Amino acid sequence: GRYRVYMPDPGHADTGSTVNIHPASHYNSRRIVALYRTGHRMEKETLIQVVHLYRYYGQTCAVHDVSFDLAKGEVLGFLGPNGAGKSTTMQMITGNLAPSAGRVSVHGVDLLDEPRRAKHEIGYLPEQPPVYRDLTVNEYLRYCARLNRIARGHIDRAMDRACERCGLGDVRRRLIGNLSKGYQQRVGIAQAIIHTPAVVILDEPTVGLDPIQILEIRRLIRELGEDHGIILSTHILPEVQSTCNQVQIIHQGRLVFADSMSGLEKRLQATSLVAAFHAAPDTGALQQRPGVTEVQPLDDGRVRIHYAETDPSEALVELAVNRSWRLHELSPDRRTLEQIFIELTCAEAPASDTGEAA
Repeated sequence: GRYRVYMPDPGHADTGSTVNIHPASHYNSRRIVALYRTGHRMEKETLIQVVHLYRYYGQTCAVHDVSFDLAKGEVLGFLGPNGAGKSTTMQMITGNLAPSAGRVSVHGVDLLDEPRRAKHEIGYLPEQPPVYRDLTVNEYLRYCARLNRIARGHIDRAMDRACERCGLGDVRRRLIGNLSKGYQQRVGIAQAIIHTPAVVILDEPTVGLDPIQILEIRRLIRELGEDHGIILSTHILPEVQSTCNQVQIIHQGRLVFADSMSGLEKRLQATSLVAAFHAAPDTGALQQRPGVTEVQPLDDGRVRIHYAETDPSEALVELAVNRSWRLHELSPDRRTLEQIFIELTCAEAPASDTGEAA
């Protein structure tokens, strides 16, 4: 793929220029490393840019002011409860539904101004795979290759590549209707990538699969994320944590959370401990430990100990031994993605919105 390299103006930290670098250009790998080591910043090229996207159905706002970017190598988890606006947003990004307002560009091409050119850079797997059960895998993928205007002489190579990436080599001559649901889903992903698009959009790709099939599809999504930008629309929280490196949560048509997975992990880090003692502790003594900000008694006799930065576990154990409180439980009280999701999606709807998103 292409990379953007920022070249600062010597002596002027705030000015500079940005150039596009293609692997085949005179900027070879050594040149790029040299640029990086001398302070030039490499940025992956933006594949999708969504700007202030709205969608109304009559007076009902299904999607409200959604904006985000997607770069090559990113797997974006697009989370939300049923009716939050996920599928409506996906349909607008893929050009299957016109936005009421806003702009979508794919690889720098405006989706509304040049829809055919922009859609060529998108591979899409809707929630129900668009497969023909009475065709073999080969027949169906050949049909999809022709739909995507792949040159006749390149179709076989494109089919081979898609089947290899999706693990379909052993079933290419079988009827799609005779395949398991997991393999049908693989065929759906193969049709989405057969024309090597920059962006692959997957809408609920593991719904209805068994646990083994789910693991296989998740592994495939991670592999595709190395060469494409991936948008994964789902309401399955473990799927996002195991597959994605970016996460967004939509609720009632609005983006209420957007961060990298590393940023999310920091939010999930424990900032409190839960402790249980056989003898009632002196909460005042606990409160005086360095770093402890609050001691909160719980209904079951345990206490929740909040701290700022330094984990006070060792100091608390030492104190419990010295005071003979007989400590028998001390565990970090980590937040989970599920807790954050519930907090964000159980909020009341804004007063200006009515109805539910699709």
